[in-house]
Amino acid sequence: MKVVVCTKQTPSTTAVITVDDSGQVSWDDPGGKPNVVNPWDEFAIEEGIRLKEKHGATDVVALTVGDEASKEALKTGLAMGCTEAVLVSDDVFAGSDSLGTARVLAAAINKVGDVQIALFGKSAIDGDTGQTAVQTARQLGWTPLTFVSAIKEIGDGQITVERLLDEGKQNVTAPLPAVVSVVKEINEPRYPSFMGIRKANRANIPAWTAADLELNGDAGAAASKVDWSHIYAIPPRQGSVEIIEAESVAEQASILADKLFEEKVI
Repeated sequence: MKVVVCTKQTPSTTAVITVDDSGQVSWDDPGGKPNVVNPWDEFAIEEGIRLKEKHGATDVVALTVGDEASKEALKTGLAMGCTEAVLVSDDVFAGSDSLGTARVLAAAINKVGDVQIALFGKSAIDGDTGQTAVQTARQLGWTPLTFVSAIKEIGDGQITVERLLDEGKQNVTAPLPAVVSVVKEINEPRYPSFMGIRKANRANIPAWTAADLELNGDAGAAASKVDWSHIYAIPPRQGSVEIIEAESVAEQASILADKLFEEKVI
């Protein structure tokens, strides 16, 4: 059984993001690491490795769409325990919306070949649409299993999972191959080992282009249905503070209550 883990490199959760007057977005992290593996994807990577350890997966391939710098995210997956990594990178993919990205991922998964499970994190912390996994499943013609909190059983061409929903937990059995989107309750991601980090730094990560995937006009800004032409920073929230002074706490509370009544807050 071959498993692909679809990952993304995103800004660090502690990065300071700014938008200038032209709509150019930039970010910097005081800790010196502005880009990281999308935090939700760490759970998908861990689950892929566990499928190798517990369910006999032969290969766990980390896959991402991005520029050359995105190899750092793939190296994290290799350091954790993925067996292979593939970068899909081409200037023609720039400006892709989630559907365009799904088309690219689906083509790459087909090129990997003989994949039974494609793992995703719940969403990416930058776009936060949560659509890419389902759209990739649609492109592949596979069953999408979302909000998965546990993989219960794999066998006889089927997979049984537990889904974590607002109403409770739901057990679902579906045929393989399938796309599985996981939530944080599924596991606790491991830390990369020292030997894993050394191995990842020496790894030769291939880069596939649009020509390699035989994609022609299915991704990129021209195919995008999302308009990013006007990006702006959220205006700062305006507010004021009034300090209530009185002889006692009870008197302060009384004055506060009167003001809240006047403002029709209570």
